[in-house]
Amino acid sequence: MKRTALLHAELSQVIAALGHGDMLVIGDAGLPIPAGPRRIDLAVTAGVPRLADVLTAVLSEMQVERAYIAEEATGAGGQPLPDWCRDRLPVAAQTVSHEELKRLSAQAKAIVRTGECTPYANIILCAGVTF
Repeated sequence: MKRTALLHAELSQVIAALGHGDMLVIGDAGLPIPAGPRRIDLAVTAGVPRLADVLTAVLSEMQVERAYIAEEATGAGGQPLPDWCRDRLPVAAQTVSHEELKRLSAQAKAIVRTGECTPYANIILCAGVTF
């Protein structure tokens, strides 16, 4: 059995196969998943699993160089990062429009669907290198 926090075999395999700059999306239950990226559906019911929990597990294995979240997730007036994102990321998240985030997600290697039902709770993680 693995010693790290991430036990989902398919998700762990996707992370292991990422190259520098490759993207992994972790999305809420309603994020449209385009044809192309691998779909990893973890959603069980509304709120299960939470995006924050999946993000924490993914970050235990993935080297992240950049991250993108939707401007709409931060609220009006440039509010701080949402709770599901704050203090978890090893890099500052860049904001893009929700439409741009959906466009970028089509280029991802995989999209992970969670049970999260918070509006705009989606994040794109770009793989870095460990050397």
